[in-house]
Amino acid sequence: MSNTDSVSIVARVFRHRLVWPVITLLILLAINAIFNPSFLHIEVRGGHLYGSLIDILNRASPLVLVSLGMTLVIATRGIDISVGAVVAIAAALAAWMIGGSLVVSNGAAAEVSRFPMWLAIVAALAVAAVCGLWNGLLVARVGMQPIIATLILMVAGRGIAQLITGGQIITIYYAPFFFIGSGYLFGLPFSVYIATVVFAVLYLAITRSALGLFIQSVGINPNAARVAGVRSRRIIVCAYMFCGFCAGVAGLLISSNVKSADGNNAGQLLELDAILAVTLGGTALTGGRFSLVGSVIGALIIQTLTYGIYSLGVPPEINLVVKAAVVFVVMLLQSAEFRASLRQLVQQPARGEVAR
Repeated sequence: MSNTDSVSIVARVFRHRLVWPVITLLILLAINAIFNPSFLHIEVRGGHLYGSLIDILNRASPLVLVSLGMTLVIATRGIDISVGAVVAIAAALAAWMIGGSLVVSNGAAAEVSRFPMWLAIVAALAVAAVCGLWNGLLVARVGMQPIIATLILMVAGRGIAQLITGGQIITIYYAPFFFIGSGYLFGLPFSVYIATVVFAVLYLAITRSALGLFIQSVGINPNAARVAGVRSRRIIVCAYMFCGFCAGVAGLLISSNVKSADGNNAGQLLELDAILAVTLGGTALTGGRFSLVGSVIGALIIQTLTYGIYSLGVPPEINLVVKAAVVFVVMLLQSAEFRASLRQLVQQPARGEVAR
């Protein structure tokens, strides 16, 4: 293989939309490993895997789920800033239905559940999907701008969640529910399996059917897609419904992990992290181009960065500043126009020397 071919291969690799997110994730992992020698250490205790990497995977699962749903919405030229409120609604409803009391009988504490756990889970996911349906209808049928349509639920959703919880934090005592967000299966956190299954099903649906092509066509030009026979409105509504469903699953994971539901704070700013994860993964905010794998990598970047900031003792006051700076740098590196400008700056001095 000649040097020209090698250079061409390297150039093609670096033009791939996922190369800079992957490099960013590897750099963050390396920085954590340098400052924390035990960062890459994984041990087995009681048949379960423990370590910083396992903790990152576990805590990133809710963000991965919301990012997958957000990917489809953004791919259809939309945005959903209500996912944090939907997380709070799903968590609050599940916590209320399962029960927030502990009965003590004959000196022994007994767990109480108002409704069967499966019914609480189904109800929470159904309500979350209905929230997505509401957003989708406002965008596709009523014609509202996506940010305005979802802003309505973003504001009202917090109030709905607080109405469900009565303005209080509901503590969950039903142990079987804890398995969803903090249980282990075959050594790994159960939440990782949930995120993996949702990703696998969505990935197969996108790549093994015409769904991915339909979503791209709607995102590029919804009017042309409609003329071509694509039911763009239905696809947009389904994208928002799926996004709401993913937020509902994330709400179950979060409430199960912390064993409570807080209508005011659950899922707060999660919508911003999801949008950052999706854009870091190479999905275009203008619609059409999207990457599910990239969104997963973006979510891992956000969670690894958050973990590193706290583990390195960085003051929490500048947490968001550091996160914004990293995102800013990665997005610049992903920009073809920015890289072209850098090449021009580098080539100009060289041309001047040749001229002399």
